[in-house]
Amino acid sequence: MNVRPISGASVDARGRGGKGRLALISGVLLLAVTACGGGGSGSGSGSGDGKGKGADAAQSKQSVAVVTIAPKDGAKSVETSGALKVGAAKGKLTEVEVKDAKGEQISGKITADGTGWTPSSHLAASTRYTVHAVAKDSEGREAAEDSSFTTLTPQNTFIGTFTPEDGSTVGVGMPFSVRFTRGITHPEDVEKAISIRTEPAVDVEGHWFGNDRLDFRPENYWKSGTKVTVSLNLDGVEGRPGVYGKQDKTVKFTIGRNQVSVVDAKTHMMKVTQDGKVIKTIPVTTGKPGYDTWNGQMVISEKLRVTRMNSETVNLGKEYDIKDVPDAMRLTDSGTFMHGNYWAGDAFGNYNASHGCIGLRDVRGGYDRGLPAGWMYDHSILGDVVIVKHAHDETVSPDNGLNGWNMSWEKWKS
Repeated sequence: MNVRPISGASVDARGRGGKGRLALISGVLLLAVTACGGGGSGSGSGSGDGKGKGADAAQSKQSVAVVTIAPKDGAKSVETSGALKVGAAKGKLTEVEVKDAKGEQISGKITADGTGWTPSSHLAASTRYTVHAVAKDSEGREAAEDSSFTTLTPQNTFIGTFTPEDGSTVGVGMPFSVRFTRGITHPEDVEKAISIRTEPAVDVEGHWFGNDRLDFRPENYWKSGTKVTVSLNLDGVEGRPGVYGKQDKTVKFTIGRNQVSVVDAKTHMMKVTQDGKVIKTIPVTTGKPGYDTWNGQMVISEKLRVTRMNSETVNLGKEYDIKDVPDAMRLTDSGTFMHGNYWAGDAFGNYNASHGCIGLRDVRGGYDRGLPAGWMYDHSILGDVVIVKHAHDETVSPDNGLNGWNMSWEKWKS
């Protein structure tokens, strides 16, 4: 009989406990909803003030820096020089990345005050570029802009033909010489687009001969073993108004052994030296009176096992026309050669009998490689130096062949 009240009391207690827990949970939920709402229901302005503070906080995190890119996004037929510029207002540039369609990056430099950037060189023609630029304001907040544009397609172009050839080994006197197919009226821009690196490092300077030829050389003959790399970054260079370069090429060559041959027109002898040591002395004949050989330093620019020599091609009338001159090596553009001679009799080492060339004993057809002309031809490479002394003529002009060594270093650089 006494068990029921106790049991009933237990049931009532559980019921009261459940209601208390439900009320507590409801109160917690109500508090959470109120907190998320940002204010009580009794204030109509509370919710509006909360939204305003959030907007102010977002605004305070946005950079005030402004990045500008020219040309505008999507621009076509953009000039290859002077058109690309990146700027920053109310902040400073921290990053500028310009790439072509191949992903190659264009070098450039941000100004000291951080408000501008321009490329270090011209752009290539007919090429799409992308630009990504970032600037920071005084509080370190970043702003960025992205853009793309395409450069012009030129109607008129030029190229440069060059010597020596890529991959060749040449003598110590070989300059890097470029002859352009159009006269250049913007020489600074063209020269800037040609860079030369050497191993070991040596100062190499360019010199213009007229408006269509640019030669590069060091102060003194190259050191044997020097490796030379030339970058012809001419694509997009405006060489003259409306005429653009179209070459983007790398040329590499190596300097071989040091061979310098000295011809004495008075004694009719030539001493061939390698690395300063005489390796052979050869009797020669040079230009006879009235047709004297040039004095000065000359560089072998062409080798021909057999060639025709006609005096009419060098403005000497009908003096000669020899169809099979053997072992010929060109020294000037005007027609001076060192070559085999099978018709001069006993002139070699005794007297001067040529029309300005340097003659060495040979046989018709040049088949005997042991004779002086054959030996000299076989032991010479393009770029070897031949120096003529004591001839009764002026020093050869620096632009007559690859003969810039006849110009002082000071004048060359000027």
